Amino acid sequence: MPKANLYDMAGKLLGEIELSEAIFGIEPNQAVVHEAVKNHLSNRRQGTQSALTRAEVSGGGKKPWRQKGTGHARQGSTRAPQWTHGGIVFAPKPRSYRTSMNKKARRLALKSALSAKAADNAILVVDGLELAEIKTKTMKTFLDAIGASKSVVITPEVNEKVVLSARNIPGAVTTTAKVLSIYDIVNAKQLVIDKAALAIIEEVYA
Repeated sequence: MPKANLYDMAGKLLGEIELSEAIFGIEPNQAVVHEAVKNHLSNRRQGTQSALTRAEVSGGGKKPWRQKGTGHARQGSTRAPQWTHGGIVFAPKPRSYRTSMNKKARRLALKSALSAKAADNAILVVDGLELAEIKTKTMKTFLDAIGASKSVVITPEVNEKVVLSARNIPGAVTTTAKVLSIYDIVNAKQLVIDKAALAIIEEVYA
């Protein structure tokens, strides 16, 4: 049975908490995690690149010189690709890089990522992740106290105080238990999970 350290908001170690074997104790499937990360990064691409082909560049309607007798190579337009200010040969055009991934594979990738973090002892559970006020210093002190550097902070619901307090901390990402990003989990060094959020994760993804 995988376990994780349980802390309070003062950074004090309270003991250990058992994690669900079905979510945090499976054999990680690296291939499907890799596919999920590629899918995420592809879907982030804007695909707004654009350049002009020879048909779209202005000018060049007149033949530069006659076909024969000049000693030059034959040319039909000054907007052909070999000319300065000419068009681009295979000009990139706006396109979508979006790819899809089926639900079973995505869920397996998420469980694999969580299990890999549990195996590395990179999951830190907090007994009641609450802040009295929006204060970056308080959040930074807490994360330092539990040894979380580049981390994903997971709360049960959107917690405005936690989100706003963590947004200026380098490497810190906040999310909720029902909206977990496989890319963020893989990219982080630690997962800081509210105890209530852990219960939601084990219920939703079991």
